[in-house]
Amino acid sequence: MLKLKRNVNALLICAGILAGSTAYAQTPQLPQQQEQQKVEVSDAELSKFAKAYQGIQVAEQESQKKMIAAVEEQELEIAQFNEIHQAKMQNQEVSASKDDLKKHEKAVEKIEAMQPEIQKNMEEIITSEGLSIERFQQIATAMQADPALQQRLQQIMTG
Repeated sequence: MLKLKRNVNALLICAGILAGSTAYAQTPQLPQQQEQQKVEVSDAELSKFAKAYQGIQVAEQESQKKMIAAVEEQELEIAQFNEIHQAKMQNQEVSASKDDLKKHEKAVEKIEAMQPEIQKNMEEIITSEGLSIERFQQIATAMQADPALQQRLQQIMTG
C-alpha cells in the first residue's frame, strides 16, 4: 500500500501529471555491494529492454489518464487532490473540507483498485519482449548508475 501511495504521489505530482515513472523504474535500492557490480547487457537484450520500456511508457500514459479520470470523477481538481494527498503522505494536517477528504478517499480507492491490472499489463509488456521481470529490473537499476549503458540504450531508441 505504501508503494502504491508513492506511485500515486509520483504519478500525480510529477511535471504536469504526464511525466511519472513506473514502479519498475523506481526499483528498490539493492545492497551497495550488488550496486557496484557491473551488469553485462548484450545488444539483443538491451533492444528487448528498449521495446519493453517504450511499451511501458505508453501503458503508463494510459494508466495516468485513468487515474486522472478517477480523481475528476470525484469532482476534485488535480491540484486539490495532490495537495490533500501530499499532506497525508507527509503526515501533515490537511486543510480541506470533510467533503473533499471523502472525495480524495474515494479517488484513492478507485486508483488502488486499478493497480493490479496496471501491474499485470506492465509485466505482460516486459515478458512479451522476452525478458523476465527480475532481469528488466536489474537492467533498469544498472541504467541508473552506468552512463555507457544509458548511451547504448539511447542509441537503440533513437537509431
